[in-house]
Amino acid sequence: MTARLYAAADGGNSKTHVVLGDSDGRVLARVAGPTTSPHVLGLPAAVAQLGALVAEARAAAELPSSIELDQLSVYVAGADLPVEVERLNAEVAALALAGASTVDNDLFALLRAGTATPDAVGVVCGAGINAVGRRADGATSRFPALGQISGDWGGGHHIAALALFHACRAEDGRGPATALADAVRTHFDRPSVESVTVGVHLGEIPSTYLDELSELLFAVAAGGDEVATRVVRRLADEIEALIRVSASRLGLLASPFTIVLGGGVLTARHPQLHDDLLARLTRLCPQATVTVLSSPPVAGAALLALDALHGGVCPPPVEAAVRSVL
Repeated sequence: MTARLYAAADGGNSKTHVVLGDSDGRVLARVAGPTTSPHVLGLPAAVAQLGALVAEARAAAELPSSIELDQLSVYVAGADLPVEVERLNAEVAALALAGASTVDNDLFALLRAGTATPDAVGVVCGAGINAVGRRADGATSRFPALGQISGDWGGGHHIAALALFHACRAEDGRGPATALADAVRTHFDRPSVESVTVGVHLGEIPSTYLDELSELLFAVAAGGDEVATRVVRRLADEIEALIRVSASRLGLLASPFTIVLGGGVLTARHPQLHDDLLARLTRLCPQATVTVLSSPPVAGAALLALDALHGGVCPPPVEAAVRSVL
């Protein structure tokens, strides 16, 4: 085999996707498994899980043990702080799974999946919220993304919690009236919002079911409810701020660059949020191009591995071949 080989991983908080392919753009194997986030598993267990998934991908590709991978590129949730990235790189390198290895935050895979443009900012709003940026000279921008203790606001979990928060306060009189109260009661088929919260507290309603309230809040907002609309508007404020700060740090705000919007909340294109964001970004950075992610982040991880194998830039025909499969 003359083509060089790589493995690439996109590790979220619940699942990890691994691709094994070659420098000509062929995808030889794809596997999926549990999370490899060190925040969830701890560093040793996360690295061990990654090694097991790469071994599984090698087996699926029927790759003999005598053939070495040239590049391993891993993009994982939980690689937020520089010290965390440094430790992950050291631990993954020690596994000797490939001739060279790179580990970084999973948002860089999402960003690469969204665009090949070297000047770019990516925002993810899924279960949580975060942003990264990159510039052609290799400079990057990122946030600690440690939740409220690092100033984070938004994401699907947070929006769902706010739906229940405002429904509770509307029902008992501490807050303004909102259609969220009736919507929450109806959604869980309960006589009151209080009975929903009690049901969650007692374990009668699995707490994971509360995540469904994120979509419910957007639906209530679309119906004209002012309380729900304020939450959506506040989320647009936060996403705009993440983009503004990321682009400003890299000196891109007044230049052409690409903005990638990813994560379930943003890829759903809720009109109230999506249209507001597009209008805001046109005013904020009129030369920017906005795209909504349509490829899986693991495709970005694979393309970053191919960038490394091809000296920094994956040839367009190779990129097209990978995108057609992934």
